[in-house]
Amino acid sequence: MTPAHSAPRAGSAGPLEGTLVVDLSRALAGPHAGMMLGDLGARVIKVENPNGGDDTRGWGPPFVDAPNGREGRESTYFLSCNRNKESITLDLKDGADKELLRELVRRADVLVENFRPGTLDRLGFNPATLEELNPRLVVLSISGFGHDGPEGQRAGYDQIAQGEAGLMSLTGSGPDDPQRVGVPIGDLLAGIHGAYGVLAALLERETTGRGQVVRTSLLSSIVSVLAFQGTRWTVGGQVPAAQGNHHPSIAPYGLFRCAGGAVQIAVGSEGLWARFAGAFGLDAADPRWGDNATRVQHRAELVGAVESAFAAFGPDELLAKLGEAGVPAGRVRSLDEVFAWEQTRSQHLALELEHSSLGRIEVPGGPLRFFRPNGTETTRLDHAAPPRLGEHDESVRAWLGVVEGRSVLAGSEVR
Repeated sequence: MTPAHSAPRAGSAGPLEGTLVVDLSRALAGPHAGMMLGDLGARVIKVENPNGGDDTRGWGPPFVDAPNGREGRESTYFLSCNRNKESITLDLKDGADKELLRELVRRADVLVENFRPGTLDRLGFNPATLEELNPRLVVLSISGFGHDGPEGQRAGYDQIAQGEAGLMSLTGSGPDDPQRVGVPIGDLLAGIHGAYGVLAALLERETTGRGQVVRTSLLSSIVSVLAFQGTRWTVGGQVPAAQGNHHPSIAPYGLFRCAGGAVQIAVGSEGLWARFAGAFGLDAADPRWGDNATRVQHRAELVGAVESAFAAFGPDELLAKLGEAGVPAGRVRSLDEVFAWEQTRSQHLALELEHSSLGRIEVPGGPLRFFRPNGTETTRLDHAAPPRLGEHDESVRAWLGVVEGRSVLAGSEVR
């Protein structure tokens, strides 16, 4: 297998080097946001409940046991969204631990939380208190359905949000087959949107000198990316429905069967259609195929005609012929094929990390790369493996100046 980093690069600590993030979140949306900030070079301290930690530490199978007599078992779910973090355990109902959190807040640039709305307030860390502790603090707060409104108190779980936000009605083989997306896309989008909101707030802080609260939710993150499906209803008055693996507004565009398999094609312009039709013996002058709108109206007939033309080719031969014609096309890969694919690895989308108990592990990489104008890559290289629960209790407490419950800096009890 090709090494995860196949070419030497200059690298750097990342554009957020020197930024401190306190991550109070658990599950996926908040942790994904925190991981994104960590990938960009921020120091991320993950605060976990001493009794089991982040919920995802128990989400499995699959779990991975430590090799070679080492102790430990880790959830692959947890490993997916917590690299580049330190783990400290705090009981936020305990006075001494709450004071430690206050000290972290005083030093932090960003705080990430995805409690149900009102929970952080009840723990004694409402927005006014956080501002008093640190006027420059940027707070990212992620909820399920929004922090206000008639259903703002609802707990947020990805599949429920996918259904409530309309995404499942668009996904599946047909209108009577609603399906969730194969990853928790609402959680992931909320994390992505939250991270870019944090970056905007940090940028504004350079002008105002003050932080602010950034809010997003699973609901808002899904509804905001409904894109042309959303405007089909809001502008066009049509209620979209699932229709399988074919684009609702472009044809031919989707998954097509061939001899021994299937390929995907995207014929997104009239010029592409002319080349495609010519390459596969389709009559471009057929009135049913006259332009994209009429091809969409006659999609079922077009799919049949295309698959008849493809029946003479196996996937590899067909992809080669499509490439010669300049038609965008591709195969459907399983995940083992994705991570063995040279193109995936060339983009540093597989990171090899040294885990403190599991040893060498590989995780999916981040989506961003950074370059100087001279072509030198400055993407962060020194990624850290996801932490064991409480792995950094001692080092973070020492950094805070706390030893055996006493503040070394202040010389007083931590209460």
